[in-house]
Amino acid sequence: MHDVRVRPATADDRPAVERLWLLFRHDLSEFTGGLPNPDGTYRSERLHAAFTDPDWAAYLVTGEGSPLGFAFVRALGGPVRVLNSFFVVRAARRSGVGLRAVADVVTRHPGPWDVAFQDVNLPAVRFWRRAATEVAGQAWTEERRPVPGRPDLPPDVWISFDV
Repeated sequence: MHDVRVRPATADDRPAVERLWLLFRHDLSEFTGGLPNPDGTYRSERLHAAFTDPDWAAYLVTGEGSPLGFAFVRALGGPVRVLNSFFVVRAARRSGVGLRAVADVVTRHPGPWDVAFQDVNLPAVRFWRRAATEVAGQAWTEERRPVPGRPDLPPDVWISFDV
């Protein structure tokens, strides 16, 4: 896919990012079991924070005149930035869009990074290992960490690297 761009999301982009958020949460529901709210939406605290909290940043991925995905970064002022939420629409997956977007976002905020995902999401496991290698070579680590306040859930997988 050509003409892929990553840029900070603006208030004008929020409606498109909100629609992408629904697709993202729907995709994750396969692995988390999360059901929509009665109005058909999903929990959106992270979406809200990405547009309102100064310690967060929202990025919009576009290409071919369409929104292709988003990335939410948190802990901008902390010692380790966290790629909190990342999504690419299905039609653009396996085309290099996701790898280009990750590289663009992390190079905007040099330093240590953490990314979490679930073991049961096999496409995410493969993608994040490949993305870590693309941006950090072999200098990345992987560990399982308990989900805070949720002993009923399996631990998340965390990949850490420095850019």
